Amino acid sequence: MNRLDELFRNRISFPENESITFETLDTILEKVSWTIPFENLAVINKRNLPLTQENLVDKILLRKEGGLCYEINPILYLFLLENGFDAVLTRGTIYRQDIQSYANLKGTHVAILLTKKDQKYLIDAGFGSNLPLTPVPLTGEIVTSINGEFRTRKMNSELGDYIFEMKLKHKDTDWRIGYAFDSQKPVKKVSECSVIQTVITEHPESPFNKVPLITKRTNHGNITLTDTTFTQWENGHVEKENINPIRFRDLAKIHFGL
Repeated sequence: MNRLDELFRNRISFPENESITFETLDTILEKVSWTIPFENLAVINKRNLPLTQENLVDKILLRKEGGLCYEINPILYLFLLENGFDAVLTRGTIYRQDIQSYANLKGTHVAILLTKKDQKYLIDAGFGSNLPLTPVPLTGEIVTSINGEFRTRKMNSELGDYIFEMKLKHKDTDWRIGYAFDSQKPVKKVSECSVIQTVITEHPESPFNKVPLITKRTNHGNITLTDTTFTQWENGHVEKENINPIRFRDLAKIHFGL
């Protein structure tokens, strides 16, 4: 067992002596969603570091922070490679529900494509609270997890050749688009995601460089913290608290370890 494998297992509390198989990926993804928050504090506080394996290990596995899609999915991708999986990263374009159109910042989402016996699956641990928590086949088959129903749909456009769609438990009554992605243009080096980090950090249309955002799954829903509110979803019931900066720091430490 190498250092990254050992540290990753420790971070998500997965046994060191248990083999990682395709059948255990649901458990891995659930544990990641509970322990590694989706958060942009490094962006807000202007302390981004170059996207390298060493820096990701230090930030997420040693200092036990979270990250955005271009950090969480690459560290999971490296872990999958260490455990013998055939995987690559892929870039996607987020669909904005508020304007019912794809974001202008094209190709700024990072996910994982895993191949098993000539069948490709989408894996995503870095999509906020919209996580499938299970491999999603590129066949159009609907898969179900504790977070809802998920599928991919074939599409051919300048944004890629597939769409990821979701129907979140307790939140969606119909299918909605998460993002488009390209299965034919794999990203094999973590450093190639640096251009995404730069856009997310610096572009005026980036949704992640303006106010702090922290979210993660819980046993029965999810929690989300911004600089003004703390929102808790539990079994379909939502509670929202208005907060001040002092309360923000307290909640970030108590609920997210940040």
